[in-house]
Order: sequence, then structure tokens, then C-alpha cells
Amino acid sequence: QVQLVESGGGLVQAGGSLRLSCAASGRTLSIYVMGWFRQAPGKEREFVATISRSGGSTDYEDSVKGRFTISRDNAKNTLYLQMNSLKPEDTAVYYCAASQVFGSLPVQERRYNYWGQGTQVTVSS
Repeated sequence: QVQLVESGGGLVQAGGSLRLSCAASGRTLSIYVMGWFRQAPGKEREFVATISRSGGSTDYEDSVKGRFTISRDNAKNTLYLQMNSLKPEDTAVYYCAASQVFGSLPVQERRYNYWGQGTQVTVSS
């Protein structure tokens, strides 16, 4: 199975940018569809973005479209989330996840098999 470790979180002012990374070990990243999810205090974990095995297809939650970009470097076994124009409502713990499904890109949490431990992103107003 694959192990996932997120990094790159931190404190940033509204309007700023952060890039999250998710390093995979144990299995090659290229065999998985990958996704990012987030969980704000007192809320359920929610879908943020997903990317196909090749990186050729992506999907985003509506509130992050045009601001966040998901990408992957299979040679480096690493997934990324570039976050621009950050807002206080983006404050959450961000998780990367790996999915073994085929077909349409998964946006549901239950379709992901492996999860990282999360990295905190805090956006101040």
C-alpha cells in the first residue's frame, strides 16, 4: 500500500498563496487517482480537487475553481495543490488521498483508499 505525507501548510494572509505537497512512498503514485480534501473546524471533510493518473484530467470544488490548481509529478512521486487568492474560509486541515477506482474522477471521500495525516492551512483576514 502507499503512504502519503503532506507538507507546505502554514499561516498566510488573505489574498496570499501556498503550495501544498503530498509525498508518496511504498508504491508508485502513478497507479492512483489522487485528490485533495479539507476539513474546517466543526465541519465535515469536503472534496477540494482531484487529478487523473496521467495528470491530463482534473476536477475542482466550485469555491476553489480559478484559485487552486492540482498537479502531479509521477517521476517524483509527488502531488501538489497550488492555492492562490486564499480566503479565510479556506482555513482547514488539508488531506491528500489516493484512489484505486477507474472511470470518472472520484469526488466522494468513500472512493479513496489511502489518506495522509493532514497539514494545517490558516488564512488570516
